Amino acid sequence: MSTTYQEAIENSNIVSKTDINGIITFVNDEFCKISGYSYDELIGQNHNIVRHPEVQASSFELLWKTILDKKPYKATVKNLTKDGKTVYLNTTITPILDEFENIIEFIAIRYDVTFEVELKKSLEQKEKELEELNQNLELKVKEQTKQLKELNKTLEKRVQEEIAKNDEKQKLLFWQSRMASLGQMIGNIAHQWRQPLTELNLTLFNMKKSSLKKDEKKVEELYKESKNLISSMSTTIEDFMNFFNPRKEKKSFEIKDSINEALTILKKLIQQENIKIKVDVPTNYKVLGVSNELSQVIINLIQNAKDAFITNDIEDKNILITLKEDLDKKYFLLEIEDNAGGIKEENQDSIFEPYFTTKHKSQGTGLGLFMSKMIVEKSLEGTLSHKNSENGSIFTITILNEKE
Repeated sequence: MSTTYQEAIENSNIVSKTDINGIITFVNDEFCKISGYSYDELIGQNHNIVRHPEVQASSFELLWKTILDKKPYKATVKNLTKDGKTVYLNTTITPILDEFENIIEFIAIRYDVTFEVELKKSLEQKEKELEELNQNLELKVKEQTKQLKELNKTLEKRVQEEIAKNDEKQKLLFWQSRMASLGQMIGNIAHQWRQPLTELNLTLFNMKKSSLKKDEKKVEELYKESKNLISSMSTTIEDFMNFFNPRKEKKSFEIKDSINEALTILKKLIQQENIKIKVDVPTNYKVLGVSNELSQVIINLIQNAKDAFITNDIEDKNILITLKEDLDKKYFLLEIEDNAGGIKEENQDSIFEPYFTTKHKSQGTGLGLFMSKMIVEKSLEGTLSHKNSENGSIFTITILNEKE
């Protein structure tokens, strides 16, 4: 038994017929399935039974004008099912003429494009949200850049204040160290952003591929990844801003918080150099001073260890940070120990002197340990000392217990 063209169309499409007044005279099974109405509920009803209330009247005026002019009408039509669900149908309505060119009925052939329309709407929404995120990020970067410039002015003012307290040479050293530290931090910002920018570029590329494949689940997953990456980049800026907070009044702070701040800033460097850092520092150990200045000292010591690892070709790189009290519980002893080979005996008496360095001029100014010692002594009223261990160096920061 052969299949007619009419049967083939009815089996593969959503088909209906109406008289010249729009009253339904025929529907196929696919029409009943998509609309949710039975055959008997549809026959004899006006075709607007499936009309969606959000569709403007002007669209139907154009439809009737077109088909009454004996021309086919083509459009993606928004319909409403019996149970209130919205569907989108690519529709072609064709006038059927008799031998005298009079319209006797209309036949409509449709196919369901609801998934494609909803996916397109979803992608457009995602693109809008991503655009808003990008704009917000740009504004935030501009604002943080403005704050960095203001911060630089504050640092200049502080240097001038230091000049009033100390001799000219010491002020120059302080200024040079601060500028070197600021340069290192800017380098760390760039380092922190390099990988997430690459990941964001790849994620957006994969999102585009997934959208072309109509993989809505994958698009949503990649969209969330993009938001997380942007959020992480924004947090990086805030971390560095907090570190360079110009407010330097002394107050009680948790030693472990300063250590965590230093490790957060150096996170990418530590990962890149494959340095294993173990922290054995309890909580509730508080001292009086400036938290981010202690963080700067820890950063200097870890960066020095990193340089020594490279210079001495150390493959298994380890740093241990511990905190304990002395026997009388008057002082806290914060130790940073590495296995980077230690400091040669002939250099040990000179490491805290300004401009002393064993590195090439392009790698260091010789001010890191000098400034670290100054910060510990002046900001924390403590001491900074060094000794060699079996495989490396141990730097000990001694700080007065706040309770004493």
